[in-house]
Amino acid sequence: MRAIVYVAFLFLLLVSCKKEVPETEVVKTESAPNKKFKMYEMSEMSALMEQMYVDNQRLKERIMRGDTIGDFPNHFLKIHKAVMTDTSENDAFFKQQAALFLKAQELIHEDPKGAREHFNNAVSACIRCHEVKCGGPIPRIKKLYIP
Repeated sequence: MRAIVYVAFLFLLLVSCKKEVPETEVVKTESAPNKKFKMYEMSEMSALMEQMYVDNQRLKERIMRGDTIGDFPNHFLKIHKAVMTDTSENDAFFKQQAALFLKAQELIHEDPKGAREHFNNAVSACIRCHEVKCGGPIPRIKKLYIP
């Protein structure tokens, strides 16, 4: 009899120590069978600006090390023709800022002694334009400044 009580006690002990795992709630979402994911594609202008950013990071490093500046990257000239996400943004203000940016970039290559100043002027032209057009990348652009 004692053995039965002992086994029953162990059984109750094991059953009472069982960890209860709450059922997870499954959230059902309605899916439209005809909807497909649309991959984000950069506009020509966005892709060009990304490339100009990378080019200017490299240029900044060369200027800071005192290396040779190299040639003006001709693909920067596409800024006037590249298709924007919103074509209405390619207005007179944008064209003016793009011209100021290109002039400052050209001066970096024409006047390497003033490269730091011309480079920072080019960065400022980017920021002035983005303050009006698309402010998102401003913090990133500001990192290009050469102190």
